[in-house]
Amino acid sequence: MIVDLFAGPGGLDVAAHWLDVPSIGIEFDENAVETREAAGLSSILGDVTRWRPEDFTDSVNVLTGGPPCQTYTVAGNGHGRRALTRVIALVNMLGAGKTAEVLEQLQRIEAEPDSDARTGLVLQPLIWALAALEAGRPYQAIMLEQVPAVKPVWDAMKVVLESKGYGVDVRILRTEEYGVPQTRRRAVLAARWNVHSSEVTMPAPTHQRYVGTALDAEPTLDFSEGRPQWISMAQALGWDEPFTVVSNYGTGGDPKNRCKRRYDRPAFTVTGKVSRNRVLIDGTNEVRRFGPPEAGRLQTFPGDYPWEGRDISQQIGNAIPPRLGAHVLGWLLGIDVNLDDDFFECRADTWVGPDDDRALQIRAAIARTEVLGESITKVVKCPKRVRRSEDGRIVGVVGGSPTIDEVESEPGHRAGAPVEVGAAS
Repeated sequence: MIVDLFAGPGGLDVAAHWLDVPSIGIEFDENAVETREAAGLSSILGDVTRWRPEDFTDSVNVLTGGPPCQTYTVAGNGHGRRALTRVIALVNMLGAGKTAEVLEQLQRIEAEPDSDARTGLVLQPLIWALAALEAGRPYQAIMLEQVPAVKPVWDAMKVVLESKGYGVDVRILRTEEYGVPQTRRRAVLAARWNVHSSEVTMPAPTHQRYVGTALDAEPTLDFSEGRPQWISMAQALGWDEPFTVVSNYGTGGDPKNRCKRRYDRPAFTVTGKVSRNRVLIDGTNEVRRFGPPEAGRLQTFPGDYPWEGRDISQQIGNAIPPRLGAHVLGWLLGIDVNLDDDFFECRADTWVGPDDDRALQIRAAIARTEVLGESITKVVKCPKRVRRSEDGRIVGVVGGSPTIDEVESEPGHRAGAPVEVGAAS
């Protein structure tokens, strides 16, 4: 079972669910937890720093996390990039067993003028991993994801984890090479317990790398390795009209250098400001925007994923693309499944969340029910809710798995409306 730190709206949890691996996410943002609840994902609404491995049973043996990236991004405030040297020094201190001193230093750093408390959160996964080792119950696998600027921190953590008995690989992965329809780059750390690092190598790309940025230039393709072309925006969205996307940000973070990209290419990195992208339809004066369903699809969430709460664009932009997560997680856990285009295409439109039995299984893995007033949500049985298309067809289920016969026989059922099939018990 996975515990996912900084779980967001569920990118890694969606991947885990596709792979039939139970997971529970810890997330501080109430809006993201609203989305997770709507999707039927087991969640703890709370602060990662107030939870520790001992709060879970031994069945929770995989650690994942994507700490907040805003302080490390080009678009963010840059505090994390300026603090990299200090953060790496703290990683080394953690490796030397000086956790208490590190926590004291983090408090002092947070008290400094113009500091950003999110910068030090990148250390939390290592703190968790070392705490689990100290308790004699090491995580069998660890997966961390962040923006490329954090790779030096992952490299430092690699050294620490290797010294403790893990085999570790750290790479910059290009998401379009794993079937994600955007040119997003992410620094990923993957570790397995009790193996040598030579045995841990990231999964091979499944698609071609996108090369070419000029609006009218033909992208360079190389089929020498037999991989299919990257997936375009038009393919992911199912839009027939040709269009051009004008990004909300410019090269190097300069708004004056706003970039354009055609419909038959992958999208730019989907950020928290994705709704500001302008979508210009060829031959018309029509200007569209990417709403949550479209932005979610570009991140490889199912088209009907139930986005809830406020700041939905930010939720989407912060998430790890589930398709990338599935590739790395499936390889890391040794899951024997063919993650080809067909696997993801049949999951692209409809989200069917975990059922009640899985929710109860996850609830049993939590050793404490409350920490400093923070609540656990969606770890008990929840109502089964059917999703329907406009013509009344069943297209998905959230929170349970009723049969079609159950739905059609439900008293008061009418086509085209959500149906409550069972109450929580």
